[in-house]
Amino acid sequence: MLLARQNALIHGAGGAIGGAVARAFAREGAKVFLAGRTLAHLQAVAADIEAAGGSAEAAEVDALSAASVDRHADAVAQKAGGIDIALNAIGVPHVQGRPFAELSLADYEYPISVYTRSNFITAQAVARHMARQGSGVILTLSTPGARLPGPGYMGNGVSSAAVEALSRHLAGELGAQGIRVVCIRPHAIPEAAAGGSHSREVFRPTAERAGVTVEQMLEGAAAGTLLKRLPTLDHIANTAVFLASGHAGAITGTVANLSCGFLVD
Repeated sequence: MLLARQNALIHGAGGAIGGAVARAFAREGAKVFLAGRTLAHLQAVAADIEAAGGSAEAAEVDALSAASVDRHADAVAQKAGGIDIALNAIGVPHVQGRPFAELSLADYEYPISVYTRSNFITAQAVARHMARQGSGVILTLSTPGARLPGPGYMGNGVSSAAVEALSRHLAGELGAQGIRVVCIRPHAIPEAAAGGSHSREVFRPTAERAGVTVEQMLEGAAAGTLLKRLPTLDHIANTAVFLASGHAGAITGTVANLSCGFLVD
């Protein structure tokens, strides 16, 4: 198992990406600590993990509150003996698809504030414990908006670019303490846009402006990639496992491009 005897803390673990990564970490032997806003969602993921023979604990934590995040990280480190892996996979509904001339300052600022604040808080909370043991891996998430020019993605693009910049700077700050930091940048994930997910609500205005359904919009996005498809939750989760493992021990300060060739580095 790639993550045997590792302790992993995942914020946003009740969501599509966070839950998929949590299940994958547990399959690879990690003890997983699930944090998020909705306890019922976290407990559902924990139940899946335990039913498969893994170990998981769920806790309601506000990823925008330093006090809440610090308390939880301290409790996890004390109980488990340390924190080896951390992922911030929180997601919040925000405005996309609205042209710049129609975009309010509040709607522009909101994703930037939420994602930069949350990633700073969660990274700082776990870094203190990782530094004491001289090792650790911090994973973040962004979107192709970080590099994608075009109308309707102003807040998303700036927030994603900021998370990638934060990740690089964290790698520079923490590398000497044995801590690796890697950002994962997937394209739109159809599975994550199913049902009443926040991703679907984010995509819906853009689709409506184009006169198509969310599913048709995603089909068009897939056609625009080199591989003619979009990434799956398994792609994201398995990449996260690799990056958190010793096999990726030389990787830090970079962005893992999971856009199926929509962006080419």
